Amino acid sequence: MKVAVLGGDGYCGWATALYLSNKGHSVAIVDNFCRRQWDHELGVQTLTPIRPLSDRLRVWQELTGNIIQLFVGDVIEYDFLSAVIQDFEPEAVVHFAEQRSAPYSMIDRKHAVFTQVNNVVGTLNLLFALREFQPDCHLIKLGTMGEYGTPNIDIEEGYITIEHNGRKDTVPYPKQPGSFYHLSKVHDSHNIMFTCKAWGLRATDLNQGVVYGTLTDEVALDEALINRFDYDEVFGTVLNRFCVQAAIGHPLTVYGKGGQTRGFLDIRDTVRCVEIACLNPAAQGECRVFNQFTEQFSVLDLARIVQTAGARLGLTVRVDHLADPRVEAQEHYYNAKHSKLIELGLQPHLLSDSLLDSLMNVAMKYRDRVDPDVMLPRVNWREPHNERGKQVARTRTEGPLEVVAGAGGKNNGNRGSSRTGRSELKSKVGS
Repeated sequence: MKVAVLGGDGYCGWATALYLSNKGHSVAIVDNFCRRQWDHELGVQTLTPIRPLSDRLRVWQELTGNIIQLFVGDVIEYDFLSAVIQDFEPEAVVHFAEQRSAPYSMIDRKHAVFTQVNNVVGTLNLLFALREFQPDCHLIKLGTMGEYGTPNIDIEEGYITIEHNGRKDTVPYPKQPGSFYHLSKVHDSHNIMFTCKAWGLRATDLNQGVVYGTLTDEVALDEALINRFDYDEVFGTVLNRFCVQAAIGHPLTVYGKGGQTRGFLDIRDTVRCVEIACLNPAAQGECRVFNQFTEQFSVLDLARIVQTAGARLGLTVRVDHLADPRVEAQEHYYNAKHSKLIELGLQPHLLSDSLLDSLMNVAMKYRDRVDPDVMLPRVNWREPHNERGKQVARTRTEGPLEVVAGAGGKNNGNRGSSRTGRSELKSKVGS
């Protein structure tokens, strides 16, 4: 199968591209290296040292003989994106190419606007490109469980059947997003549902929980293939951050009471879920919704789990309860359904002692790269700045952004993107 992975240089996208390539699929990565630029903007770096994408793809080809094609450009640019769809002719598109951080979207007006325009317009561009040039292609869109919020009823998978005034209907599950980022995902979901109905597109909306871990079988083949391990307060997910804090003796930063409960999954399950969606496409005109997570934990549950894991490694791990910078219920009911992917063959990797030990060992291996200052919350939902606040801006520089030979275009300071013309949009690594 020909699969285009939009945002394939990022955390989930990179692991997914390697996994699908290793399974024998023809894979193309589409990326503009925005994720790397955001690190520079915020003055942070991933815990693990990430090589330039061209190096990663070259090593992958040397190890496996598999070529992953590379298209460098911005999905906001319709001419670029439509050219990719025409050139590669994907049978499935996996769409990770969005700004994925709730705190980033809440920094100030500029970041909120960027997040909404980047995510919503990029997805709209993709929908129009598929309609015009590849209408039978299956769109696999990464949504988020955060679209639902924390309702006081069970969360269904995308749709709910209700009775009202003696009549009955199945409608999209009500959305209660908690940030401008989550709002952008809700807009995406509505646009995808509409275009499936109006144009007969086929789509699977994967409402993903919080992903943890860094290792997959493919990433483990070589140090050059290592994946991101974000721990900062803007892009770091809670379990990864707790493991890094434990490794350096920093108190675990629990917001408020820590009763906030969410769905979580191992990154190995993320890539398998995407493959399952690829192999079992939605029908023409169908917009399917799968809730993509394997377990539910509260933040305090995770803190206690990491405390126990740290004790096994001889670490003393303390927990600090900080004022919650977010507008959210700190204790609430949470029961989300997530059976559809399991019915299609997902065999979950549940959070275990051995996995926690592995995460802790990665954190300890690279702890010399940790900057403790970037873990404390500085983005406040109640007090957005008119422009990026000094408490978020950092001054460290970590070298220039990667420039891909033959990529064409120039960097745009506002987006951090590479724009390319039709004749220069593709760089086939190793070809």
